Amino acid sequence: MTIKEWYIEYEIHKNRPGLLGDISSLLGMLEINIVTINGVENKRRGMLIRSTHDDQVIRLESIIHKMEDITLTKVREPRVRDRLAIRHGRYIERDADDKKIFRFVRNELGLLVDFLAEMFKRDGHFLVGVRGMPRVGKTESIVAASVCANKRWSFISSTLLRQTVRSQLAEDEYTEDHIFIIDGIVTTMRSTEKHKSLVRDIMRLPAVKVVEHPDIFVRESEYELDDFDCIIELRNDEKEEITYEIVESGFSSFDIS
Repeated sequence: MTIKEWYIEYEIHKNRPGLLGDISSLLGMLEINIVTINGVENKRRGMLIRSTHDDQVIRLESIIHKMEDITLTKVREPRVRDRLAIRHGRYIERDADDKKIFRFVRNELGLLVDFLAEMFKRDGHFLVGVRGMPRVGKTESIVAASVCANKRWSFISSTLLRQTVRSQLAEDEYTEDHIFIIDGIVTTMRSTEKHKSLVRDIMRLPAVKVVEHPDIFVRESEYELDDFDCIIELRNDEKEEITYEIVESGFSSFDIS
């Protein structure tokens, strides 16, 4: 017997007493198990459910469409964003025009770490860019996500504790289970050619790479934003503008410690 998970989301028009109980009873009669349930947006509730037959979910969808108090908005196999929405009670903000850009603010670091951890569990080459102003939590979130994904991490270039500019890797670092962390400003504007050669080698490895300040990395190197599979934007608040106006070609006074 194959058990399949589904994500169901509905909008509540009238949050009358007993509404959730009615839906739970309906699921019980259809022999559908509720794994997790939570509010995911204003007046919306998400459910992660399990069923043994697709027709059970089809019947559920048909019945809910006839209910006046709610409107069914999503019925699908759960995606990463769906699972995180249930866990944290909100959806990750995604750019309307560029679907690979995801936006977070500093008080959502827990959500960001969980999201990055899911990205880091991928096999093979995966390139992530992280935008953000100084001391907003970029590097700390990357390291925490590496731990959550049960992967080792290596700073190829960084200013977290002191400026790091590496020119070689240890033998045990050439593995797919490593997360390679690159500071785009340090690598392109404060490093040697030997370091840049190492970065090129790392970019060809079938592993996850994370580049902080991807816009500077692209501006000062042969890489393009299209090379990135995912771009994270982290701000102190929703109104903050991420800018690199004080970063000049060949030298940076941008304090990223």
